[in-house]
Amino acid sequence: MFRAVFLLPFLSIGCADETISGYANPDATYRLTELSGTPFEALATISFPEEGRAAGQAPCNAWSAEQAVPYPWISLGPIAATRRACPELAKEQAFFEALGRVTLAEVQGGVLILSDDHGVVMVFEAE
Repeated sequence: MFRAVFLLPFLSIGCADETISGYANPDATYRLTELSGTPFEALATISFPEEGRAAGQAPCNAWSAEQAVPYPWISLGPIAATRRACPELAKEQAFFEALGRVTLAEVQGGVLILSDDHGVVMVFEAE
């Protein structure tokens, strides 16, 4: 027990964020440009403002979610969103369904790709 007290400060030193937040540009907002091979015409974004958090704008509502799995995996949830209606609710529903399914993340420069093993591919570009 005495040794553990001395080890705890050393365990926290140098601990890097191993989630996607540690790999994506924390100052970037990534805009969805393609959803499963189809151009996404509505506004939908994602950003990683701090460790363990993702946030953005869906076609109608602002949203945020926790994410704590190590990169290159991603698991967003629960997703919390405002409840505003707009003409693009169908696109928003498709966006949230895809976000809830993605399990892999890849960051290359200004491009972020989120995908799953069943055909969902979300391509985002940094704004």
